[in-house]
Amino acid sequence: GATAPALEPGKRLYAKWCAPCHAADPRLAGTLALQHKYGGELPAALEDRTDLTPETVAYFVRNGVAWMAPFRKTEISDAELTAMGAYLSAPLTERGAHAELLADEMMREHGGRP
Repeated sequence: GATAPALEPGKRLYAKWCAPCHAADPRLAGTLALQHKYGGELPAALEDRTDLTPETVAYFVRNGVAWMAPFRKTEISDAELTAMGAYLSAPLTERGAHAELLADEMMREHGGRP
């Protein structure tokens, strides 16, 4: 599906700063690390997650974790970080997510009913 226009800046920032390590490719360092950490209980690719909040995104971007270095405000401004957090915490339907992920989200929202 299409990404909501208000989320486009965050999606572009995600593509630039996050996707090189956290896209839906199990060979990427961040995706591999999250797959190992969550053992399939949560999606390993950040863009496929439905549990992220803007605050969680901001925390890890500014503080880093394991081998992920923190990003300075000169790299990702506070306004850009807000846009990325909005994108990664928006409903999958607004992010233009994959169809199978949308079906899973709809099932959760409607108590197991499509």
